[in-house]
Amino acid sequence: MAKVLIVEDDLLNRMFYEAVLQQHGFETRTVDDGAQVLGAVDDYAPDLVTMDIQLPNVSGRKLIRKIRRNPATSHIPILAMTAFAGRRDEEDIRRAGADGYLSKPLTIDQLMGQVNALVGRQQAA
Repeated sequence: MAKVLIVEDDLLNRMFYEAVLQQHGFETRTVDDGAQVLGAVDDYAPDLVTMDIQLPNVSGRKLIRKIRRNPATSHIPILAMTAFAGRRDEEDIRRAGADGYLSKPLTIDQLMGQVNALVGRQQAA
């Protein structure tokens, strides 16, 4: 079972992502504070990290860069999910190291399409 670390400070969004991913056969763990992310990535060893960009204590962009710089975690795909929806925002987030990008609000189909693509699973028809 693929593991997804959900990094999201908004409780409703966090609960939504967790429920959707679990219903689609993923194991999940959630983190709501940027200060906890790097330790959670090390401890949980996820197959994917979904990363909110606006977090308490540290920006998601900075966390993405730190995950990418660590040889032990640099291979983990990262899906940025953010309210920053401008073309330049997406370019900046991808330049920081995100493998995927979704702007909020997002749909279940958008979420699962990106998640399945990034963990190499076939999307169910």
